[in-house]
Amino acid sequence: MGQSFNLQGILQSFRVLASPHLMVPNIVVRDIRDISFEQLHKAGITAIAFDKDNCLTKPYGLELYPPFTDAWKRCRDIYKDQVVIVSNSAGTPDDKDNQQAHAIEQSLQVNVLRHHEKKPSGGQELLNHFGGIKAERIAFVGDRALTDVVFGNNYGMLTILTRDVVTEEGDNPMALRIRRMEHKVLAFLDRVNIKAKPHPIPIDLHAVVLQSPPAPESKEEVKADLAAEDLRKKEAKESVEREARFERSKRPSAR
Repeated sequence: MGQSFNLQGILQSFRVLASPHLMVPNIVVRDIRDISFEQLHKAGITAIAFDKDNCLTKPYGLELYPPFTDAWKRCRDIYKDQVVIVSNSAGTPDDKDNQQAHAIEQSLQVNVLRHHEKKPSGGQELLNHFGGIKAERIAFVGDRALTDVVFGNNYGMLTILTRDVVTEEGDNPMALRIRRMEHKVLAFLDRVNIKAKPHPIPIDLHAVVLQSPPAPESKEEVKADLAAEDLRKKEAKESVEREARFERSKRPSAR
């Protein structure tokens, strides 16, 4: 099941233009294996929510990405029933009879939020799910700056961006292009010193992040950028050659 048109996502993008810090995460990690869930919980983050696609599973997949098995178990052991998945497809009105939500819950062994508004809107529905837990004590983890990070920042949650996606294979082409654009924008915002709003709960990054933050662009992105540049050069060369052949064809032949 794919995702339907997300009007709120488009509208929120205009808000980000005025307040770009909204798309800047509090913490950047490679993937969920770099998060010390024990230290995060000790710091006072008592509930946690995740995006699914390319954060926990392959795009549109139901099964946890196998290398994440140990980290996911630690997360569930520590947070118990205070962990939930917030998807822009499963658990929304796009999900007929919540069939996909039920399948994910069976596979990943955590609840999937039932919600009507799509990220980056709908934070109140997540707060309602967690009952009396304040927003600043909730972490939101995802791979998308303009949906997951903006969603969490809009409501004062601790935002964690997973920079290395599970795979780009089978991903929504538009989402793929936008994610790459997001990473370039985040690198630019970092260069001009635009940071996330300080979180009210002090977080010791050396304790919570198990490895140093990734470089501004991942190897996969650099490789993709180089391939795209090679393709542009090839197309430009072919265009010049076609123009030259056309010009030669207009010249009168020698007799």
